[in-house]
Amino acid sequence: MEIHDTFNSAGQFFPIVYHDADDFSALPIEQCRQVYGVCFCNGKMIIGQRSKNNQWGIIGGTIEPGETYEQTLVREIKEESNTRVIVSLPVGYQIISEPTKTIYQLRYVAVVEPIGPFVADPDNGIAAIQFIDPMQYRNYFDWGQIGARIIQRSQELYQSKLITYDRSITQ
Repeated sequence: MEIHDTFNSAGQFFPIVYHDADDFSALPIEQCRQVYGVCFCNGKMIIGQRSKNNQWGIIGGTIEPGETYEQTLVREIKEESNTRVIVSLPVGYQIISEPTKTIYQLRYVAVVEPIGPFVADPDNGIAAIQFIDPMQYRNYFDWGQIGARIIQRSQELYQSKLITYDRSITQ
């Protein structure tokens, strides 16, 4: 599936195109900037509240030099929610075309388990986390058509391929 929209960054609008994807290996790694995960634990979706603007969203962040996409996902999920990734799958990616560059933002679905209570994000990007009913995500954030597709596809992949890894099923 492909969805076209615009991305608002500080009052400037840029074209954004979302693509469903089962694999990210063909993407230009030098243009990939972010990895975020729609994370499930015991059937609940984990969301984080951003420190800088108090807005809620999924967990993730920037790819560091030398990291694979999966390493970024695991590190960011641990830092921002104090949970460990058990298993993950690609969901899709967004291409944002800015005047001087094109960037890719990758999205995964993951099953996670708590390591301990959430205390703080090391870089203070996330102030709080919540475990919510995934059907209620729009009570916290609404990212339009693209966001709806990312959440929908994540739920589909979770239900069809990952639910057996969730601790609520295996305990």
